[in-house]
Amino acid sequence: GEETVKSPRELVISAYAAVPDITKKVTPDVKQPSSLLVFIDLSGGKNRLGGSALAQVNKQLGDNSPDMESPELVKRGFLAVQELIEAGVILAGHDRSDGGLITAVLEMVFAGNCGFELDLEGDATVIETLFAEELGLVLECTEIAYESLNKTLSDADVPHIVLGKTVAEKNVCVSYNGQVVFDEKMTEVRSWWEETSYQLERLQANPECVDQEKQNIYDRKGAIYNVTFSPEATSADILAKSDKPKVAILRDEGSNSDREMSSAFYAAGFEPWDICMQDLLDGKVTLDQFRGLAAVGGFSYADVPESAKGWGATILFNDTLKTMFDEFYNRPDTFTLGICNGCQLFGLLGWVPWQGEDAEKQPRFIRNNSGRFESRWSSVKVQKSNAIMFEGMEDLVFGIHVDHGEGKLHFPDKSIKEKVMASGMTPMVYVDDEGEATEAYPFNPNGSGDGLAGLCSEDGRHLALMPHPERVFLPWQAHYLPEDMKNMKVTPWMKMFQNAYAWCMKK
Repeated sequence: GEETVKSPRELVISAYAAVPDITKKVTPDVKQPSSLLVFIDLSGGKNRLGGSALAQVNKQLGDNSPDMESPELVKRGFLAVQELIEAGVILAGHDRSDGGLITAVLEMVFAGNCGFELDLEGDATVIETLFAEELGLVLECTEIAYESLNKTLSDADVPHIVLGKTVAEKNVCVSYNGQVVFDEKMTEVRSWWEETSYQLERLQANPECVDQEKQNIYDRKGAIYNVTFSPEATSADILAKSDKPKVAILRDEGSNSDREMSSAFYAAGFEPWDICMQDLLDGKVTLDQFRGLAAVGGFSYADVPESAKGWGATILFNDTLKTMFDEFYNRPDTFTLGICNGCQLFGLLGWVPWQGEDAEKQPRFIRNNSGRFESRWSSVKVQKSNAIMFEGMEDLVFGIHVDHGEGKLHFPDKSIKEKVMASGMTPMVYVDDEGEATEAYPFNPNGSGDGLAGLCSEDGRHLALMPHPERVFLPWQAHYLPEDMKNMKVTPWMKMFQNAYAWCMKK
């Protein structure tokens, strides 16, 4: 045709590369208030505003946009930063090319939940200095580490200056050429920054939940973890054994997390087997040889008939499979773990809290109060319970991955809930920043009453959880860890799988 379509306006190129150590990295969040913020200028001193976010919000475009004039400088800067990361000199880092210098440093303290005091100088206007989206990096380091950082950058001929320092007080202040040009409460500025997302979310989710989140995160103090034991990696002797207990890692069409689940059980000393439901339907394998069964997360049958209903129907309406699963469940030497979609499956099968309940009274997991899929890093607490996989883990408060659209635990019969809670069958709850069980959003991502995040059977052998411990049994899998926990070889969640192994060895 005659019409010309010019698209896209931008080209984003993503690249992947092997790295020698995935733990050698920096994130944008400020780690230690009272540290220094150092700016690396890779633009050659330029401050062009063309095409910037500032220009666009003012309905302008500009005629002079940022570019890379010196690839060699960018290369030297990149290699110098890699050297600093390897040496552990940098605490945090961010780039200024998406919003400018002021946006970069603000986002660093938004995530670090603190403030800053910047003292800038220059010949450019303050607007150009703060909002130009040129090439450049902002790094956080301690005052003690600055000498090493300064030497490395100077030796590499990479221009850099100290912008100022971070402060524990939640206030952000910028001076330019001796004059204060910006002085606000960090929490207030962060709320401005969140406003667009907030308004969009009110259109996409339950507005009551979105409003509650806005209020609850405005000035939150941040998650505080409580590790009540010393997480330890499984001994080499256990891992070297040839005769290991077998665990079936069960999946169906649309499942995921099977590799993470296999890895967690393997790291605890098990022999994990990848078992697809079709394998059982075809008679290629039975559950007789297994001590454990782990039903993984994901979206079986794309959750079209509601979460796990297709998976559950495959078992409940096939006499052979139903008998096989019932026999496995009732064997006294077996244990089961259902996570996320597997947790929903266990509810539909009636495996938690106990078998034999009428379908109308059976506890199950229903649509989140927010009305949408929730993918979050949440804090949970392990309660005193019968669950064998949580032995010795009582009062643990730690972060965990949450990914579900139907995770609200629903009790059609309130008397069942009362019995469950009184009988040690509620092993995990969502908690707020005080470490207390909560129904408040977003700390509780689905609205489960009393913060309940799962159930276990009366004898503790069968456990169903909505959150994903198998996705964070290693420290580098965690979205957030306090600095003093980053050197752990395994996270506290590893103990769950080690407990299952120890239980098998006793039987």
